[in-house]
Amino acid sequence: MTGRKKPLVVITRKLPDQVETRMRELFDARLNVDDRRLAQPELVAAVKEADVLVPTITDRIDAALLAQAGERLKLIANYGNGVEHIDVAAAAERGITVTNTPNVLNEDTADMTMALILAVPRRLVEGAEVLKQDGKWAGWSPTWMLGRRIWGKRLGIVGMGRIGTAVARRAKAFGISIHYHNRRRVAPMIEDELEATYWDSLDQMLARMDVISVNCPSTPATFHLLSARRLALMQPSAYIVNTARGDIVDEDALIHMIEEGKLAGAGLDVFEHEPAVNKKLLKLAAKGNVVLLPHMGSATMEGRIDMGEKVIINIRTFFDGHRPPDRVLPRRV
Repeated sequence: MTGRKKPLVVITRKLPDQVETRMRELFDARLNVDDRRLAQPELVAAVKEADVLVPTITDRIDAALLAQAGERLKLIANYGNGVEHIDVAAAAERGITVTNTPNVLNEDTADMTMALILAVPRRLVEGAEVLKQDGKWAGWSPTWMLGRRIWGKRLGIVGMGRIGTAVARRAKAFGISIHYHNRRRVAPMIEDELEATYWDSLDQMLARMDVISVNCPSTPATFHLLSARRLALMQPSAYIVNTARGDIVDEDALIHMIEEGKLAGAGLDVFEHEPAVNKKLLKLAAKGNVVLLPHMGSATMEGRIDMGEKVIINIRTFFDGHRPPDRVLPRRV
């Protein structure tokens, strides 16, 4: 881009300092130093004047917003893997390329998933809270704070992509039996490595698992994939862990099932209406039935920097006249 005017890049949230410094060196970067979610009028102003918009999952880039975009806007370089908050088809119709940042957060998200798989049955958060209350812990007792053994249990993974596979590798090391449901079977060598059992029927898998891990993307087809009907198929002793997207699980139905004792509990890093968290979930967390985290699955410094580097590569490649490596195409209907 030497000798050319730097593109105006509007970044909607604060990014790691290392990423922002590099962006300011390469582009005419407009930062969000306060890290507050942009109001709709501010997003409209951004798309009207920017050459590149760098949004995150907290920004809704829909057809109505894109209809107000200026002629300069040619690239939406999403800071994140999921693009359900972007109308990719509407962008394509306006000649706007969309990119994302895949494959840099697989291991981080899998780590957090495994942490929740351990934390919920073993009551880790509940136990840690006891020590914060002076005098409540009277010492070791044979029958106090009993959880559930993880070794030997059956884990059903919904969505055996890169993250689901990384979760399976971790779980296998803990002596957990690996099962999965996916649109397609994974390669035989991966099944052999993980000693994984493929279930063509999600319903049948749900009915037989001790823990369900949700690792599929959020799409119209996966909205409430774990519906009230499907949740009712699960065993009362089973747990659900979700580090993917909140709307894949019918949250109201999940709450009802736990309240009624028809599910043992849940570990949730995502919520259906985040950043709002259902008050009933908070009550269940206070009782120890669920562990709740504020969308921390990919929150490592290394991961966030890797994401930023991918955004920069996509922008530079685009303005050098080449196809960005992480271009996202509209879904076929």
